[in-house]
Amino acid sequence: MALPSTTKALALREGGYAPAPTAAVPDRMADHIELADMPLPALKPGQVLIEVIMAPVNPSDLFYVQGSYGQPRTQGNAAGFEGVGRVLASGGGKMADALIGARVAFLGTVTGTWAAHAVSDAALCIPLRDDLRDEDGAALIVNPLTAVALLERVREAGSEAFILNAAGSQLGRLILGLARDQGQKALAVIRRGHDAEELLSAGATEVLVSSDSDFATRAGTAIRSHKPRVLLDAVGDQITADLFFAMPSGARWVSYGKMSDESPRLGQMGQFIFMDKHIEGFWLSRWLPAASPERRSALIADVQARFASGAWATRVASRLSLPEAIDGMLPALEQGTGKVMLVP
Repeated sequence: MALPSTTKALALREGGYAPAPTAAVPDRMADHIELADMPLPALKPGQVLIEVIMAPVNPSDLFYVQGSYGQPRTQGNAAGFEGVGRVLASGGGKMADALIGARVAFLGTVTGTWAAHAVSDAALCIPLRDDLRDEDGAALIVNPLTAVALLERVREAGSEAFILNAAGSQLGRLILGLARDQGQKALAVIRRGHDAEELLSAGATEVLVSSDSDFATRAGTAIRSHKPRVLLDAVGDQITADLFFAMPSGARWVSYGKMSDESPRLGQMGQFIFMDKHIEGFWLSRWLPAASPERRSALIADVQARFASGAWATRVASRLSLPEAIDGMLPALEQGTGKVMLVP
């Protein structure tokens, strides 16, 4: 079989970092990506060529295409951090050769995943169980492993309870289900109340709606009752800061996303001195390489088992072809009912 030398891709229009901070969501995707015929690099030892089946749109992807993520863009390369596909060819090496023909979840380490084909390092490709859906395979890495890692932070802090904002997101729901199964209590914060009952069923101990007039009172009561010592934050707004300063001594604010364009004001700086409070960041790209190979294998097996059993599921709001995605991606994301999947 002749292998392709080019592929259709949503390619980055710019390289490097943005000169100034950007919004969480761009105004127009067409300012940052374009549909193009992208050359595929020759495979090196340890690399594989993958025919992409499906790739999700994550919040980190939106920061990345704008140049505001933790790694620089490569102009002309495909966007997209993760996906699912079938391995067509290997550049050589025992691990890469063993993957030929396999359906894998993978990270776009050489070329991005928003494309018909991608090149990735075999070490970051995960062979999938036959009973796992493509939708779950496409979103197997970034959100599920982040959920596992963040709840490890909660355990390490010696806290039974924690606060989770953006709790209605795909990642939020994964965290809620895992926390319930591990006996941890989640105080789930959402902007609107229509998902409250659903999130309670998903595993939340309490749901706090930030747009409600009595939010501050209810949040204060819940914090005094459950004494959460970890705040898992994907938003980074003033409400988040206010919750943190209402938490007890020893509280940890773990920032893993920035969905809000607001810059919070830290008005009670004395708490860092006298109440031993800390703000820290979490980035999966640092956490994952630091884990031992045995630890990574065990976690990945557990993640696949949760999806296969139905304990976790990837909700899909829209499926878009690559030509549809440039204009259709942002309207689909505004629905807020699940992942937007790109299907080449």
